[in-house]
Parts: sequence; structure tokens; C-alpha cells
Amino acid sequence: MNAPVNISADTWTVAGRTFTSRLIVGTGKYKDFAQNAAAVEASGAEIVTVAVRRVNISDPNQPVLMDYIDPKKVTYLPNTAGCFTAEDAIRTLRLAREAGGWNLVKLEVLGEAKTLYPNMVETLRATEVLAKEGFEPMVYCTDDPIAAKQLEDAGAVAIMPLGAPIGSGLGLQNLVTIRLIVEGAKVPVLVDAGVGTASDAAEAMELGCDGVLMNTAIAEAKDPVLMARAMKSAVEAGRMAYFAGRMQKRRYADPSSPLAGLI
Repeated sequence: MNAPVNISADTWTVAGRTFTSRLIVGTGKYKDFAQNAAAVEASGAEIVTVAVRRVNISDPNQPVLMDYIDPKKVTYLPNTAGCFTAEDAIRTLRLAREAGGWNLVKLEVLGEAKTLYPNMVETLRATEVLAKEGFEPMVYCTDDPIAAKQLEDAGAVAIMPLGAPIGSGLGLQNLVTIRLIVEGAKVPVLVDAGVGTASDAAEAMELGCDGVLMNTAIAEAKDPVLMARAMKSAVEAGRMAYFAGRMQKRRYADPSSPLAGLI
């Protein structure tokens, strides 16, 4: 595989929309909207996720995210964080479409509160309904190649397997299955959840993922804006390493200089 001449021209496309940045960031857990906006700017992200059930859209006395992050410059991706049934998730996204006209959405249907693992039965059911209603769901799922294929067949426009539990910062726990998902998918694959630091983001991109979504790793860093810059660089470095093609691992040493003909 040959590296592109200009990595900045290495775009990706989801549901007919083309982006340059392969880093998607969230809008939760920051100390305020100003810090969130600064982190988004530093990250270079062109998409931000917004939890529909938590965002202020009605109280004029409270700050509004859109005053800090311009939806004309950054694509808003409404998500169903906090939904535990297909019905709740579908209802939430219908409201989002009524409020802002959004069709490109992030679907997550959680199984229970301790692990925040996706309920794949409910997730698949919601994907089928939303796709039939004209939504373009990017879907949070387990790191299961079979489930990923079922979601794609049901109408998911992107597959978003978790690297580790949401907010855990543990990094990618199952490189093998994520790579299998990447190899089998005909839609973009983005690691969603579990990233803790820049090396995790680079690792996801080295596997061939189209992008990485994160929130806590940036928002809970001691310096969120600096971490956002680090994540931007890590995603770009991981993508370049994927194109470059890493060396083969060996069981034994192999000298950098030939041993034959030594004086």
C-alpha cells in the first residue's frame, strides 16, 4: 500500500459527506462550553457528538452549545446517549430531526448502567427502523464482526465498535476483532469508546480504522486543549503508519547492518 502524497488530502466519506479530519470529539464532561470549544478547535475535528437528551434547547437563561461551536462550521452528530431501549433511541432521534433537521445521527442503545455495553438486539432493531425512516445511523456496537455485518446490512452508514467500556480509558482491548471488522466492512469503521491517550488513538488508526471518536480522554485530561492537539497528531500519525505498512514482527533480532564481511 502506497502512502498518499499529501496526508491532508486523505479524506473519508460517510453517507455522502466528506471530511478531512478523522477525529470526532464529544461535548460532555468539560468544565464549560468555552473549554469544549477550545478543545474542538485544537483537535481539528469537523464533527462533534451531542447527547440529545442532555443538551439545552429550550432554556434561554442557560448557555447554549451552538453559541460556542458553530454548527455551520462543525457538523453536529446527535446521539442517543442514555437510551436503554430501541424505542427510547428512536424517539430521541425523531425529536432531534424535528428540532434541527438532522438525518446523520449516532445510535447507541445501552444494555445496563454498570458497563454501558451496547444491547445489540435493541441496537439492531433500532437501526432497521431508523434506516427505513430515512435516518443515516452511525452505530455504536460491540467489537463483534458478525454483529457489525448485521448492522451494515440493516442500514448503518458507519460501524463504531468500542475499544473498551465508555469512559474507561483502557485503550483498545481486542485488536483482532476490530481488524476483522475493518476488513469486512463496506462502510466506515470508527473506534468509539475506551480511548485514554494518544497512543490508543494511533493504534486504532494503525489497524485501518477510518476514524476515532472520543470524549472523556480529552475532557478529563489535566489539560484538555493540549490533549486535543495530541489526539489530532496521533490520529494523523496512525493513519500515516497504516499507509506506510509496518515492518514484520520477528521472534529474534535482525541486525540493522549486515554481519557479513566485517573487518
